[in-house]
Amino acid sequence: MSSTSYIFIAGASRGVGQEIAKYLTAQQIQVKALLRTEVAAKELEAMGVHPILGDALNVDDVERAILGDEPIQAVISTLGGLPTDDVKPDYIGNKNLIDAAVKAGVQRFILVTSIGSGDSAVSMPPQALATLKPVLILKEQAEQYLINSGLNYTIIRPGGLKSEPATNNGLLTEDPRIVGSIHRADVAQLVCRCLNSDHANHKVLSALDRNMIYPGLPECVEFSLG
Repeated sequence: MSSTSYIFIAGASRGVGQEIAKYLTAQQIQVKALLRTEVAAKELEAMGVHPILGDALNVDDVERAILGDEPIQAVISTLGGLPTDDVKPDYIGNKNLIDAAVKAGVQRFILVTSIGSGDSAVSMPPQALATLKPVLILKEQAEQYLINSGLNYTIIRPGGLKSEPATNNGLLTEDPRIVGSIHRADVAQLVCRCLNSDHANHKVLSALDRNMIYPGLPECVEFSLG
């Protein structure tokens, strides 16, 4: 990774996005993050992140953040809403980020969505699928928009997320039938490993903990990042 360019994160105020920011800054990698509140900005700044105040739903905010003088080497988005949210960023927020990344000539875009999106819907229990459908539809639209953007992309779909410390048992698989759980910190590790792996180029991968895969599924074939 070049020390003169940044990794740009959207969704870093909490969850997987914040874990990614922690992981990268611990490796002395320069990180910028788009944040909606001063409180979140101060918290991330204390971690060594360069905060930029703005909303991913606002095109001007996104372009101001990504099209600056300092080069952005990669964009990582963990943007996501809840089924109950009135305005969900899952599609439009990610679309704004993808459009700005294309304009900026960004080398790589990693999008974190969810198992249940796209062809991985087959792995979900019907009741869970019905509950999450409003969000999963938008996530799938964002995935397709990224795939069609011309950017070098990796799409990572985590299973059910847990907030405990990393187990270091995270794995990636191309098989959309595999489902289970994974800790947010382990998803962050996998995302950051993808940044340095050409094997992950133009791939859609599910992220799971090898010890939390649900029983009764086909054998999980692990995807190698090389």
